[in-house]
Amino acid sequence: MFKGKFIDNLPKIYGTYTGGFIVFIILMAIAEQAGMSAKLIGIFFVAFTVLIYALIGYLSRTMQTDAYYVAGRQVPTVFNGMATAADWMSGASFVAMAGGIYFKGYGYMALLVGWTGGYVLVASLLAPYLRKFGCYTVPDFIGTRYGGNLARLSAVIVLTVASFTYVTAQINATGTIASVALDIPFEIAVYVGLASILMCSMLGGMRAVTWTQVAQYIVLIIAYLLPVFWISNKMGAGVFPHLMLADEVARIAELEAQFGLGEVKNSAADLKQVPKGLSGITKAHAEVNTTPWKFISLAVCMMAGTASLPHVMMRYFTTPSVKAARRSVGWSLFFIFLLYSSAPMLATLSKLSLMDPNLATGIIGKSISEVQAIDWYQNWNQANLMFVSDFNGNGTLELNEFFMGGKAVVLATPEIAGLPYVISGLVAAGGMAAAMSTADGLILAIANAISHDVYYKIIDPKAETAKRLVVARVLLVVIGFAGATIAALEIQGILGSVIWAFDFAMSGLFFPLVLGVWWKRANKEGAIAGMFLGLVSGAAYLVWVRTGGSGFLGITQLTFGIFGSAVSLVAMVVVSLMTQAPNAATQKMVDEVRVPAGKSILGKQH
Repeated sequence: MFKGKFIDNLPKIYGTYTGGFIVFIILMAIAEQAGMSAKLIGIFFVAFTVLIYALIGYLSRTMQTDAYYVAGRQVPTVFNGMATAADWMSGASFVAMAGGIYFKGYGYMALLVGWTGGYVLVASLLAPYLRKFGCYTVPDFIGTRYGGNLARLSAVIVLTVASFTYVTAQINATGTIASVALDIPFEIAVYVGLASILMCSMLGGMRAVTWTQVAQYIVLIIAYLLPVFWISNKMGAGVFPHLMLADEVARIAELEAQFGLGEVKNSAADLKQVPKGLSGITKAHAEVNTTPWKFISLAVCMMAGTASLPHVMMRYFTTPSVKAARRSVGWSLFFIFLLYSSAPMLATLSKLSLMDPNLATGIIGKSISEVQAIDWYQNWNQANLMFVSDFNGNGTLELNEFFMGGKAVVLATPEIAGLPYVISGLVAAGGMAAAMSTADGLILAIANAISHDVYYKIIDPKAETAKRLVVARVLLVVIGFAGATIAALEIQGILGSVIWAFDFAMSGLFFPLVLGVWWKRANKEGAIAGMFLGLVSGAAYLVWVRTGGSGFLGITQLTFGIFGSAVSLVAMVVVSLMTQAPNAATQKMVDEVRVPAGKSILGKQH
């Protein structure tokens, strides 16, 4: 059926895979009609998709350094765009984004603006030039550009802090989905999610992760878009709901006024009854952050964080050329837009389905006992993701008496809207794909940085390929296990942890990377100062605000990257100017990096 090289057959291979997945969805729908239980459908969806990813990971196994670290630098632009989109659209994007908009209003659109706009920075400032450099990892670029093991080690530390924070959020998401789909405790589910992640990446490194991420993107985008269009059509918002968004938001504003949003407050005694992690609607849906600065500062942090996160940059090391890297960014934006443009719509439809009394799914204004008897409420209440209580004792469910976990907005909405359970199973599989695709990229980024930039470049430069890859694989397991253990503690929610990761990356890496390409005068001492002081000051500001500090200039725990990166920039510029300039060879290398044409600066093996 497939002749020639694997790369040449990618359209046929993934076309066949997509068709097979659609057939699987149809078979599950038939099975549901034949009486298969919802629990079994959920298990089948999660198990089937995870096994497919594991199979791809096994078939992509390699013992070649170039293939393990950068997929042989032969990934076509379209497929690298899909892999990047899957890598990028994490459990936070899939599971938590719509939930953030649902509870916090359109102020959370700053995340979408920042995450999407960040790719403009990636395309214009970094990706093509880092690809021209020819490095394996982000610390590899830092270490070679600035020179010295201390600069390389500093980059590894920043990378590890940012990526590990991100990893815990993704494993949290996989654990949530596995817990609901498989009906197992969350504390166990996180390790089930971890095992699924490691199966995709252990044997093949970046090559395995790339091809599994393409497969995961296909699953997650089908799983996200199908319910949106189906629910929209069922609710009368049209086949393409994006065009009707303004009307639906206006309808929510009417309902908020009708139900007294903002007028009826819950007492402290009332809120003590609400399980940990659940929230009620307290802000108007159409509300943007109260000040433009709050919106802008959050968007800026997400943009700079996007251009600093190592697992994003690594994806552009896998393309055949500098030109391909630039085109790949464009494809990434297109594939990301497909989901991000739908997240606000899903949040809107979810809120309408619960609030609108004209819809059969509306619950506000119904009796408490009637709501508690609904099957979907019982299911999600048992999963500790929904709660109702008659605070005022009138027997009727008020808007301020319904609480839900942010993670449930995407996962539960198909069931609330009355769609066949096969759609809920599909959404669970999509959420699992989104979280797994990002988690395996992040764990790989940390493991590769430590194995290549610490073990190989600093500890044992004469290490053979087989030994280097064994070290990388052991690190994958250790880092993943640590991430699952932290995730099980639920110290921070999914979305909050992700935002922190962006701030950490921005604080320590943004300016060392950008100035490394665009300022020849930047030197080793300046880069080390920028990375160290940026990360430490950003982390200190976060701790200060989290422990009761008032902060300043409107910088919050979600935007501490502005403070950290400002310190990083000042430190890097001042120290660079106060110390010796880079030698002529380094400055010439920086000039060459900015020229798209020509060979990579570093050799194939380094």
